[in-house]
Amino acid sequence: MKLTKTLTAMGAVVSAAALLTACGSGTVGQSGSGNTAQPVGGKKLALIPGVQAEPFYISLQCGAEAEAKKLGYELTTQAPQKFDAPLQTQLVNALGANPPAALLIAPTDDTAMLAPIQQVKARGTKIVEVDTALKDTGVAVSSISSDNAAGGKLAAQTMAKLAGGKSGSVLVLDTIAGTSTTAARAKGFEDELKNTPNLKSIGIQFTQNEPEQAAAKVTAALSSTPDLIGVFATNLNTGEGAATGLRNAGKVGAVNLIGFDASPSEVEGLKNGQYQALIAQDPASIGTQGVQQAVAAIEGKPVTRNLTAQLHSITKDDMDANSQYFYKQSC
Repeated sequence: MKLTKTLTAMGAVVSAAALLTACGSGTVGQSGSGNTAQPVGGKKLALIPGVQAEPFYISLQCGAEAEAKKLGYELTTQAPQKFDAPLQTQLVNALGANPPAALLIAPTDDTAMLAPIQQVKARGTKIVEVDTALKDTGVAVSSISSDNAAGGKLAAQTMAKLAGGKSGSVLVLDTIAGTSTTAARAKGFEDELKNTPNLKSIGIQFTQNEPEQAAAKVTAALSSTPDLIGVFATNLNTGEGAATGLRNAGKVGAVNLIGFDASPSEVEGLKNGQYQALIAQDPASIGTQGVQQAVAAIEGKPVTRNLTAQLHSITKDDMDANSQYFYKQSC
């Protein structure tokens, strides 16, 4: 009886050892014998831009898709219907059930989007910021955007040239408080305008990224500020709204309008005189670099934390020479 118990115990030890050996050989929970487990998401990348149907983000998506295909990855894109943190949060949360290897995202709020993005990161997904960024710099492995402060500075320098020494007031139209990119553009513009004594800012006003609100702000400024000489609109929607406000007041061309970006509608507006200048970004390059950094992070290669894309001031006189910077409506 004692011998039988001893043999039984020895058998249990051998069985346990065999089980441990099997687990260590890659046959349990792995794709093949001797191989390491695949990272979260495999070859899948997700892109969540700021808003649907905006040429800037379409151009960014085109650059990202082309680079992902080139590198052997699959990129899927979903965008909120509005530039809105709650709507974008829903899309980020939906990734939780099947997290991608990397998420490229343009946060619609530099604080409100922190928690949902952190939750995706906690599942093993690499985070790359494109265009906009969180205040918390510890979440993303890389952040790619235009130098937005420099873009605002370039806009102020362009406004000074357009004024030609004439004195007057300038209105700055921003989008939504907490949007990192447009805030940097507005601040860069305000700071640089101080170097032009004949021009003074009447302040930064927010439009909630709604063209109708931008038009109303321009209408109000024209009424309260008789010497209004210029308007700087920090993105597409504010620019289109500002153009509408000037058109309704019969002030097209009399008040210099500088828009940020070079969407098809803005380019047409520059051509027909509704805009006097555009500050164009290079969104395709932002998308391309975003995928490159995401793949590098996934594959354990060196990653650059901050990258910038170039900006270009375009007027009616030189628009043909700068047509490569015009944004796309489809890939």
